[in-house]
Amino acid sequence: MTQALRDGGVRVTRQREALVRVLTESADHPDATELHRRAQAIDDTVSLATVYRTLTVLEREGVITGYHARVDPRALGRPLLVFVELKLAAKSNDAFERVKKELAFVPEVMECHLVSGDFDYLIKARISEMASYRKLLGSTLLTMPNVRESKSYIVMEEVKETLSLPIPD
Repeated sequence: MTQALRDGGVRVTRQREALVRVLTESADHPDATELHRRAQAIDDTVSLATVYRTLTVLEREGVITGYHARVDPRALGRPLLVFVELKLAAKSNDAFERVKKELAFVPEVMECHLVSGDFDYLIKARISEMASYRKLLGSTLLTMPNVRESKSYIVMEEVKETLSLPIPD
């Protein structure tokens, strides 16, 4: 965070660092007054005006990329979490772009990462049941151009999932 802000010409202060720490560690979506209260527990010199200014700067500089509610997947009928490794038959920028375009429109796919190693993509998907996963795999993922192989991992228990990033001291 600090380097990204400095590169953008923004001064990094203890108060701003305290506020970012509060933001990344908050499980809820606190308003500015609550952010102020929590940040003051870290650094008592944080003012409410600093909170408002810092939020504006962090949003403008792309440090804060959005605000999201965490919704229980079971409440939306998608309790099953699956990770899929996809291996391509041939690797090229064109092949990678085709996969990116295809997966952008698959609602079950929550995340997709181009990775190094024995396979090319790691996909995280949320689905309702195994029959739905079979359909996603057979009708969508394996029919994409240039996909040669897949391996699936059905999650038995979600041990840890967080959006919090550690902030260096």
